[in-house]
Amino acid sequence: MSSVLFDVPGPRAVRRYRVIGGLWILVLIVATALAVWKLHTENQFTARQWEPFVTPRLMITLLQGLGWTILAAVLAIIPAVIFGLFFGVGKLSDHFVVRWPSWLVVEFFRAVPLLMLIIFIWSLRGFRQGDLAALVFGLILYNGSVLAEIFRAGINAVPKGQAEAAYAIGMRKTQVMTIVQLPQAIKIMLPSIVSQCIVALKDTSLGFYVLAPGLTYAGRELWRTFNNYLAVAIVLGLIYIILNLMLSILANYLQRRYSSSGAGQVQLVAGQVQADSAGASSARP
Repeated sequence: MSSVLFDVPGPRAVRRYRVIGGLWILVLIVATALAVWKLHTENQFTARQWEPFVTPRLMITLLQGLGWTILAAVLAIIPAVIFGLFFGVGKLSDHFVVRWPSWLVVEFFRAVPLLMLIIFIWSLRGFRQGDLAALVFGLILYNGSVLAEIFRAGINAVPKGQAEAAYAIGMRKTQVMTIVQLPQAIKIMLPSIVSQCIVALKDTSLGFYVLAPGLTYAGRELWRTFNNYLAVAIVLGLIYIILNLMLSILANYLQRRYSSSGAGQVQLVAGQVQADSAGASSARP
C-alpha cells in the first residue's frame, strides 16, 4: 500500500534509510562522547561542582527561590486570565469606543518583547532592585494580551447558529456572550489557556535581569559563589521541566474532564437556555 504523501519504499530504499539512520546515531554518540569528555576536562563532574545541591542550607535557598517563582506565576496568571477575558471580549464589542481601545492595548503589549517590558516597568519610579512587582506586571500585560487573542478566537469558534438562536428568542448580546458563547468557548480554549500559563511560568525566569527573587536569582547566588554555571543550569532546568510537566498533566486532566462529549454544552430547548453538565442526559423537549 502507498501513503497519500509518498510511495512505500522498496527494499533498496529501506536499506539506504537504515544506513543513514545508523550513521546519524553514530554521529550523535560521538558528539555526546566528545561533550562529556570536554566537560570532564573542565572539571564539571567534580564533587565541588555538585556539592551545593546536597548542602541543606543551600537547598533551602533553592526551595525559597522555587517558592518565589511559584508565587510570581500565580500572581501573574490569575490577573492575566481576567485581563485576557476583559480585552478579548472587548475586541468583539459592537461599540467603537470599547473595541478600538481594546484592540490597541492587546496589539501593543503583544508586540512588545517581554524582557523590554519588564525592564521598562522596573525602571519606573517606585520599583526597587529585586522587586517582584516589575516581573509580575510585565507577565500580566504580555500574557494577558496573548490570552485576549485566545479568548477572542475561542468565542469566534463557537458555531454562529448558537448565537443566532439566542438572538431569535430575544436575548441581549451580553446574555448571549455570558450564557451561550462563553460556556462553549471555554471547552475550545482550555488547552491553549493552560499552555499559555505554562509559558508564563517559564517566563518568570526573566526576573533574573531585574534581580527579582526566584529560582534564577537563587541560582545566580550559587554560581557566583561556587563558579558552577553548568551544574546550576542543569538543576534549574530540571526544576522548570518538572513544574511544566505538572502543569501539562493538569492540562490533560482538565481537557478530559471538561472537553468530554456533552460537557459544558449549551442548548436552546423550547425557547429556554439549558446547560448540560458532564455526563448528563440530553435535555428533554
